[in-house]
Amino acid sequence: MKTKLKGISYSKYGYLFSIPFIVAFLIFTLYPTIYTATLGFTDCKGVNGPENYHFLDKPFENFKSILENDTFRISLKNTILIWIMNFIPQISIALLLTAWFTSHSNEIRGKGFFKVVFYMPNIITAATVAILFHTLFNYPIGPVNDFLESTGLRESPYYFFTSKTACRIIVAFIQFWTWYGNTMIVLISGVLGISPDIYEAAEIDGANGVQTFFRITIPNLKTVLLYTLITSLVGGLNMFDIPFLFLNGGPDRATTTTSVFIYNQAFAGSYLYNKAAAASMIMWVIIALCSAVLFFVMRDKDQIKLEKEIKRAKKEAKLASKGGVNQWQW
Repeated sequence: MKTKLKGISYSKYGYLFSIPFIVAFLIFTLYPTIYTATLGFTDCKGVNGPENYHFLDKPFENFKSILENDTFRISLKNTILIWIMNFIPQISIALLLTAWFTSHSNEIRGKGFFKVVFYMPNIITAATVAILFHTLFNYPIGPVNDFLESTGLRESPYYFFTSKTACRIIVAFIQFWTWYGNTMIVLISGVLGISPDIYEAAEIDGANGVQTFFRITIPNLKTVLLYTLITSLVGGLNMFDIPFLFLNGGPDRATTTTSVFIYNQAFAGSYLYNKAAAASMIMWVIIALCSAVLFFVMRDKDQIKLEKEIKRAKKEAKLASKGGVNQWQW
């Protein structure tokens, strides 16, 4: 008598554990997104209930109005400019620190301490950072102005908060200073995932540190770099707290980002929820398109080519086997 053993399936427990996330996602992410998209096609203003606003006869009127809005165009330009100004030094410094911390040729003492110090700005609240830098560059009495006068670089205090260029540079520097440590930790994690055998082979072949970094580390970090670039792009185009808390988008809209513009449309006295929703959806489309382009540009072409060759080989083998069967039957 044979006994049939019944297999135990644990897949159902995975679905059970995923239920809290799915419920939270549906309530706090998907529903607000759909509701926001819906508001963009309505005349919703003020704090009226859903029964007091209606869909527009011209559904894309709000979107057209936002795209023609001069302040929105300026805020979009500011957002892209400030993001580029902070991302380029951010990724450069993070890569240099990653190469330093993961170097196989020399061991550095106190790596853990330096990692904590570099990551520390990321855990400081945005309000604290904004107040700190506002105090540093204050006029007429502030640490930066005191330093410039004491070193003879300037004879009188400089009013940083009236200069558009200076304010953009300060906001970009704050973003860089806050996030380069986080980018460094992500890149270090990616490097630690690379097989040590590759580095040993490179060392045996006589490759120096620079050659190893650019020909082994960077190519193997392609996926991690893509993740870093996408997350930085999303965060940069949604930049709000530092520009808003530092100078509320000033001076003269110089640091007004799209998120600050959306906030002002919705909550700064106007309560134009329909316009704010339309601007939000426009930014969602821009972020989605930019992310798609980055995924396409940074795709692994060799892997795609290999997969195509494997599929073609399988197809040819299948046709050959089918032809052989038909010939045998004949």
